[in-house]
Amino acid sequence: MAKRKRKNSVLAEAADSDCTLEMTPMIDVTFQLLIFFMLTIKFKILEGKLAAYLPKDVGVNQSDAEPKEKTDIRVSVLKEGSKLDPYDDVPWSGQGAFRYGPDRELLYAVGPHKTKQLGELRGRLRKMYEVDPEEAAATIDAARGTVYEDVIGVLDITISSGFSDITFKGAPPPSTK
Repeated sequence: MAKRKRKNSVLAEAADSDCTLEMTPMIDVTFQLLIFFMLTIKFKILEGKLAAYLPKDVGVNQSDAEPKEKTDIRVSVLKEGSKLDPYDDVPWSGQGAFRYGPDRELLYAVGPHKTKQLGELRGRLRKMYEVDPEEAAATIDAARGTVYEDVIGVLDITISSGFSDITFKGAPPPSTK
């Protein structure tokens, strides 16, 4: 029995000594592959650039293009109105999300012309687009107190009137003095 045990331990020692891996050839092959791929790769000239249609009349690379005169559309709140539950027509509980009720009053101003009706705003913008469709650009200026729904309503009307160059301007943050 002792002989058998000794024979097994000798085999185990021989197996441990014979199973060493030579890492030098593996590292050599890895570096040769790395050098091969580094030398054969070809970069595209435009690979680092993004195709974006940015305004050319502002920024670092100003061109000789005349800036478009933009129609200013100002949205402001006349009367905040009641706050309702976002899913039911019941008064807001004071916690969580809410929406404004139908008694909320907004004022829309296109230049010196002011209106409280979205229909009148749509008519004025369509007339402006018909006069000069090539120069149809607008800036939507949301005053303090306006919400996402107010701005999106004006944006929908502006797009449906034919304007495609639309920018946004928001109210400045309140001063902390």
